[in-house]
Amino acid sequence: MRLNTTLAEVTDRIIARSAKTRRAYLDRMAAAQGKGPARAHLSCSGQAHAYAATGADQDSLAQANTGHLGIVTAYNDMLSAHQPFETYPALIRDALRAQGATAQVAGGVPAMCDGVTQGEAGMELSLFSRDTIAMATGIALSHNVFDAAVYLGVCDKIVPGLVIGAQAFGHIPAVFLPAGPMTSGLSNDEKAKTRLLYAKGEIGRDALLKAEMAAYHGPGTCTFYGTANTNQMLMEFMGLHLPGSSFVNPGTPLREALTLEGAKRALGLSALGNSYTPVCEVLDEKAYVNGIAGLMTTGGSTNLLIHLIAMARAGGVILDWQDFADLSEVVPLIARVYPNGLADVNHFHAAGGLGYVIGELLNAGFLHPDTKTVVGQGLEHYTQEPFLGEDGLVFRPGTKTSLNEAILRPADTPFQKTGGLKRLSGTLGTAVIKVSAVAEKHHVIEAPARVFHDQEEAKAAFKAGELTGDVVLVVRFQGPKANGMPELHSLTPMLAILQGQGHRVALVTDGRMSGASGKVPAAIHVVPEALDGGPIAQIRDGDMIRLDATSGKLEILDETVLQRPCASADLSAYQQGTGREMFAMFRQTVTSADTGATVFGLSEDGI
Repeated sequence: MRLNTTLAEVTDRIIARSAKTRRAYLDRMAAAQGKGPARAHLSCSGQAHAYAATGADQDSLAQANTGHLGIVTAYNDMLSAHQPFETYPALIRDALRAQGATAQVAGGVPAMCDGVTQGEAGMELSLFSRDTIAMATGIALSHNVFDAAVYLGVCDKIVPGLVIGAQAFGHIPAVFLPAGPMTSGLSNDEKAKTRLLYAKGEIGRDALLKAEMAAYHGPGTCTFYGTANTNQMLMEFMGLHLPGSSFVNPGTPLREALTLEGAKRALGLSALGNSYTPVCEVLDEKAYVNGIAGLMTTGGSTNLLIHLIAMARAGGVILDWQDFADLSEVVPLIARVYPNGLADVNHFHAAGGLGYVIGELLNAGFLHPDTKTVVGQGLEHYTQEPFLGEDGLVFRPGTKTSLNEAILRPADTPFQKTGGLKRLSGTLGTAVIKVSAVAEKHHVIEAPARVFHDQEEAKAAFKAGELTGDVVLVVRFQGPKANGMPELHSLTPMLAILQGQGHRVALVTDGRMSGASGKVPAAIHVVPEALDGGPIAQIRDGDMIRLDATSGKLEILDETVLQRPCASADLSAYQQGTGREMFAMFRQTVTSADTGATVFGLSEDGI
C-alpha cells in the first residue's frame, strides 16, 4: 500500500528539522559502539566488584565472551501494574544461564501511581518523576558492563522515563517487557456512574470504595485506556515489545514465555552476534511517526502529547504539536476503548487488539512499514499474535477482521475519519484536546469564564452551588513551572454533572488531565502557562471564551482582555511538603509543555 501523503510529508519535515540534533546523537552512539563490550575494559578490581555477588556466573563474566544482560526494573508492589515484575529477574537469570549467558539487575527506578496521587500533593511530583526515572536509568547502566538491556515498566511516567534513559545508552539493544493488564472487574462504565453518584452526594464513601476496589482488584495494569495502556500500545507500534505481548494477563504461562523470549531476544541483538540492533537504530524518526499514528487511531492518552516529544528529543528527534495535529487530520479512529467506549483493554485484545490495528493502518498507508524492530526489519511482524504450542512460544498471523466492530473497525469504515487528539490555537495560546470521547455536539463551547487558581477552589465552588449555568472553568497556575503540572482528573465528575444537567461546559487549563480524559471538552497543556505570562493569566470571571475543536481554535472573544496585566498567584503552598521541596530545581529549569516539559535541554549537539 502506498504511504499516505500527509504521513510522508510530516516525516520528511521531522527528519529535516532534526538533522543536526539527530546526527550529533548518532555520532555519540557510534563512538560508544566502537569501544566494544565495556566490561572487558574494566580494571580487575572493577570487574571483581561487578561480579562479586553473581555466584556461579563469576567465571563466565570474567571471561567476557558470553552475553550479559542488564535488567532495569520499576518493580514495586504498591503499583498493581508493576507487582508482577517481582519474579522477572530470577526467571530471566535462570533462562539465560541455561543458554550460557548471564543477567544482573542493573538498578531500580522509582514508580509512582497517579491513581493514588490524583488530587493530592504527590501528583505535583508525577510529571517530574519521568525525568527522575530517566536519570535513575542512566545511573543503573553507568557501570558499562552490559551487552543489552531489558526494561521492566508499564505506567504513566515510567515507560517514557525508561525510553529517555535507554536512548542515553542507545548503542546497546533494548527490549521492553510488559506485565499485562489485570483481569476485568467492575466495568469502567459502572465505576464512572458510581463516581457521579458520589459527587452528587447520592451515595456514601463506603459504596464508592466498594466499587473502586471491585474495579481495581488484582495484579496488572488498570484496564481502561489511559496513559499506562497507551504506553503499551506505543511500545508495539515503535518496535520495542514483542508482537502481541502488551495485553497478555499476568500470571499466565504465555506471559512468562513472552518475558523469557524478550530477554533472550535482547541478547540476540547485541554486538556479540550477527543481528546487532542498538536501540538508537530502532527509535528513529519513522518509529516516532508510527507512534503518533498509533496514538491517534486508538484515541490514546493526552499525556503522550508531552511524553513523546520528550522521548524523541532524547534521541535527537524534534517533534512539535503541529506534527500531531496534521497526522490527526488523516489517521482514522478505529478503536473504542474506555473512556472512548465501553470496552476495556481485555475486550480490545480479544477483538483483535494491536495486531489488527497495525495491520489495518499498514494496509491503508498510515504507518511506515520498513522500520527496524526488536524482532527484525519491518512492522509487519506486529500483525502477528503469540501462542504457546507443543514447541513452545510461536507467532502466528493475527486476525484480519475485527471480532467485535463495536470495539474495532476497519480503517475504511472508522468510528471517525480523524484521530482522537487535536491541537488548539488562538488568542489564548496553544493547547491540546482529546475529542475521541467527546460527543460532536460538545465540540464547540462558547461560555463565560469562571477562574480558579486551584482545583480545590473549583470543587468548593461546585459544592457551594455557585456553578449553575454555562461555564468555561479556567484552572490556571497549574503548569510545569508553577507546580509540576499535576493531572486534574478529580474535576471530571463535577464537570460531567454540569454537562449532564444540560449546561455547556468546558475546561481550560495549563495543567494536565488524566490519560482517562473523557466526555467533557478540555483544552489542556495551555502554553504559555500562566506563570510565564500567558494570556490565560489575563482572564477574569465573566470573560467570554470559545473552544472550537472543529476548527482548532481557543480564543478570548474580547481581545481587549489581552491589554490587562497578568494575574499573580501565591504559589508558596506548592513549594514544600510531600517531597515537593526537593524538586525546586525541576520547577526552575523545566521547559514548556509543547517542548516536552522536561529538565533536559536540547541544543544542536543533542542532550
